[in-house]
Parts: sequence; C-alpha cells; structure tokens
Amino acid sequence: MKKKILVTGGCGYIGSHTVIDLVENGFDVVSIDNYSRSAREIPGRVESITGKPFVNHEADLTDLDAVHAVFETEADIAGVIHFAAYKSVPESVADPLLYYRNNIDGLVNLLTVMQEREITAFVFSSSCSVYGDVDELPVKETTPLVHIKSPYGKTKWMGEEIITDMAAARKDLSCILLRYFNPVGAHPSVKLGELPLQKPGNLFPVITGVGVGKFPKMTVFGDRFDTRDGTCVRDFIHVMDIAHAHTLALRQMLEGSGQVVEIVNLGTGNGVTILEAIRMFEQVSGKALNYEVGPEREGDVIAIYADNEKARTLLGWTPKHDLESMMRTAWNWEQELAGQTEHSPVKQH
Repeated sequence: MKKKILVTGGCGYIGSHTVIDLVENGFDVVSIDNYSRSAREIPGRVESITGKPFVNHEADLTDLDAVHAVFETEADIAGVIHFAAYKSVPESVADPLLYYRNNIDGLVNLLTVMQEREITAFVFSSSCSVYGDVDELPVKETTPLVHIKSPYGKTKWMGEEIITDMAAARKDLSCILLRYFNPVGAHPSVKLGELPLQKPGNLFPVITGVGVGKFPKMTVFGDRFDTRDGTCVRDFIHVMDIAHAHTLALRQMLEGSGQVVEIVNLGTGNGVTILEAIRMFEQVSGKALNYEVGPEREGDVIAIYADNEKARTLLGWTPKHDLESMMRTAWNWEQELAGQTEHSPVKQH
C-alpha cells in the first residue's frame, strides 16, 4: 500500500515540484495550501505532469481548527513535508509581525496536530538565510549562525529550534531540516515553474521576466562587494534537485529505525555571482539583458554557498542540473507563460 504524505504549501513553487517527485517515486500526496501566495491553476498543472489527481485542502495553517479538519479527512497520513511560509526578505524587513505570526503559528499548529495523531516523520523547509553573513565558505551545517539579517531568516531559525525541542521531548519524532540555498528553474516539461503572484523578488524570474518583456529592466543591488565581480554570490540549485532531496529524506525516515534529527544543506556547492547569472541568461537566450546597478538592499547577505557533503552522504543525493540547465528551464518556462514556444533542449550533467 502506498504511503500518504501531506505537503503544506503544496501549490507553491518548491511544494508543487516536490509533489511531482513524490508521486513519481510511489507516494500518495495531499496538500494544504490557502492560495495566499500560490495560484489556483497549480493543481491542474501538476496533474498534467503526473497523470494523477492532486488533492489540495484550502486551509490556513494559522487556524488550528482548520488544520484539525484536514487531518480528520486525511486520517492515514504517514509523514509531513512543511513548506507553507512567507519567504520574501524585503517584505519581512518591512512587516516582521506578519512573518512571525504566519511562519511560527502555522508551524506550531502543524506540530500540535502531528503530535496528537502520532505522525513521526517530518521534513522542514528551512533556509540558508539562517547563516547570515558567514566567516567561512563553503557553509557547513556546523557553521556558527551569526547575525541573521532578516525576520524571514529568523523565523526559519526559530522553526528549527521549535522542531529540535519537540523532537527532544517526543522520542518517536524524526525530523530532517533542509536548509535550501537558492531554488531556481522549472520542470523540464515546461508545464510548471515559478509563478509569482506579484512582481517577483527572486533573481531568476526577474531576469527572465525582463528578457521576455514583462518588465522593462532589472536592478542589480550593489556592485562593490568584496566578491570577484563586486556583486553578491549565491548558490543556485534547480527546483527538481531540491524536490528530490525531500523524497529521499522522507523515505529514509519512513524506512529507517529509530529517531533521526538532522540539519542538511541543499546546494550545488558552487557560488555564482549575480552578473554571472545574467551572463548565463544572455548565453542561453541570445538576448542582451537590460539591467542597471542600484544601491545595496537591506537584509541581503554578501556571499553564501553550500558544503553539500552531508546531503550526498546522508541522503544519497546528487544535484543533476548545472547553471545552464537551471537558466534554460527557467527561460523556457517564462516563454511558455508569455505564449512564446521556442524552447531549447535542457541538458543535465
């Protein structure tokens, strides 16, 4: 019998791609998503890829009664993957209470119902933002967490602390906390990708949006940092590589014996500057990108990329997509949304 997995935020960017990976690896999947930061067309897009029905419960995790109701309906849940959270660094700086209320209350409610239902496998969507401006690169899971630069990052750190305390008190609970670096790209089918409801804050959809004419130009926030070309350095990783790591983490806990509580970095291990990402877009698309250099942005970390050895050894995970593949799938998706269908083949390494 297939095991049923609950994915919170299953209609969001990473959540929807993870639903696909779970289904393709033999799991039944249901979702909780209130569509506050996701599009109602996503379940249909997921179904078009998997060929299987996608059940989403439209509920708000900050409403404990609503969470109870979902678990009543889906009584045989074997494990939970928790994505549902607000994730904009600038928005969290402007409205921190919004982030603390949504991200922390939702997590506590979810863990409360999981405890009542004796569900023992939990994967948490965390972030490399918990590291702040680090003194060592690449970043290891043991790297000290220095000044966390945004309320968003602080909610992820607080979430990790809450889960760790919960696991210490509840000896049957296994948790893998996945610290993402920068998820990008789209499903190779070009039927699903990042679909921001407002003007995007993440780099790749801004680049491709300018490239397709959705936006007139983009701003590079600072070019005088202590990096090889003066722009910030990030570790970009394809969304399907991120998605598969969740499947591997969940499978390990469901098939293992004894409690597992681990923090794991998810990144390629390669730092890419903002200008290098722009140059890769220009290479993939054959277009010159219209951009300008602006002032530094509050909350941004200068440089960060992962040591991913633990993910490789603990989860047996290897990222398959290189920067060209990431940018090419993102560009193909942007063209699809714009009604332009000149897609180019996606390469994997």
